[in-house]
Amino acid sequence: MPLITVDPSTGKIVKTYAAHRPAQIEIALSRAARSSAAWAAQSVAARSRVLKAAGVALRRRRDRWAALIVQEMGKPISEARAEIEKCASCCDFYAKHGARFLSEETPFAAPPGGTVRFDPLGVVLAIMPWNFPFWQAFRAAAPALIGGNAMLLKHASNVCGCALAIEAVFKEAGAPRGVFQTLLIGSDLVPALIADDRIHGLTLTGSTAAGKKVAALAGASLKPCVFELGGSDPYLVFEDADLDRAAEVCAAARLVNTGQSCVAAKRFIVIASVRAVFEEKLAARMRARRQGDPTDPDTEVGPMAREDLRAELHGQVSRSVKAGARLLAGGQLPKGAGYFYPPTVLTDVRPGMPAYDDELFGPVASVISARNETAALKIANDSPYGLGSAVFTADAARARRVIRGLYAGTVAVNDSVRSDVALPFGGVKQSGYGRELGAWGARTFVNVKTVRWQKR
Repeated sequence: MPLITVDPSTGKIVKTYAAHRPAQIEIALSRAARSSAAWAAQSVAARSRVLKAAGVALRRRRDRWAALIVQEMGKPISEARAEIEKCASCCDFYAKHGARFLSEETPFAAPPGGTVRFDPLGVVLAIMPWNFPFWQAFRAAAPALIGGNAMLLKHASNVCGCALAIEAVFKEAGAPRGVFQTLLIGSDLVPALIADDRIHGLTLTGSTAAGKKVAALAGASLKPCVFELGGSDPYLVFEDADLDRAAEVCAAARLVNTGQSCVAAKRFIVIASVRAVFEEKLAARMRARRQGDPTDPDTEVGPMAREDLRAELHGQVSRSVKAGARLLAGGQLPKGAGYFYPPTVLTDVRPGMPAYDDELFGPVASVISARNETAALKIANDSPYGLGSAVFTADAARARRVIRGLYAGTVAVNDSVRSDVALPFGGVKQSGYGRELGAWGARTFVNVKTVRWQKR
């Protein structure tokens, strides 16, 4: 079947792509296997030069790639440009620090002659989503490639143009043929790829449901994985917080990428004594965000990426309201072209409602009341997810207590959650396992090889 990209702001087809045929997939696999051996034999310095050049190539065509992101998945242009810059910075980071991360080590208390090497595994399959179509791929590719691995990218079908553009970036950067390749295929062909002996590891960013399916397939083949999956990030607002700042940060964190981010703020757990004040401030800021044409630099909230995703989100909001939640902002399907959904705030959210129990993947904030610190922490952890979280308080001791008690891969204090190339990123529980970025990312797809030298 062909793969189709659609402009979410108009609902019109952008382009139709022919899916790769079995013969083309076989050629790509064979090429990846051959190139990975040659790439692994190159020095880290040589690989670093390619990554550095990839960063240059990204910045050279920043506006072109950003416009492609906007066209295929609706991200506001200002955010799309920032995404390209973040990808370039990721390439720069691993080009600069890769040799240090991968240098042979003598572990603490190792016996004489005992060292550890970090050698590449081979070919890594990356299964990536549409919401950050460049960043998710580069976040996986830069550390994998600096480690000496080759990569095959199976991207989401609605961002085929971005997938091919990423391959073009690495080609322009001088990566040997086959070191990074894009496969235009549907999800139905993924099981055969995972089972293929020429694939040595895989990384997936996507839904928890997709992660469970891929994990089962990878487990059957005993292949190492990294999974960054769903999230329903709690932001805890205490009575001593700066409520104006908290409301501003929380609104921005809820609406990043039009709310379509696994690590976006989603549940706002507020101490009861300040809930009414906070939710009024939050709703005002959510309503004030400018929604519209994502190509306009002044637009802050764009359309959702697909019509079915908007319908699912609106269903979750409607069922929550029917179960007793109150709308403070938004919540109505707009008329007209495109897949727009208004910034929405729900309060009186309780267990049993989709707004409490499920991940809302769009511009909808759920306000949940808590009696005290203990109750707030319990509510925060009352979720199958554990990706990001945030704490708003003026009390450093309280912040440290809450940090210790939160089941999450990242905790922000008086700020929003966001990834940084130097820090590990990932989750716990059904938000996945493994870590990307930093030194941890560079050592994800490597053979940690013990060497014992006998001195004569």
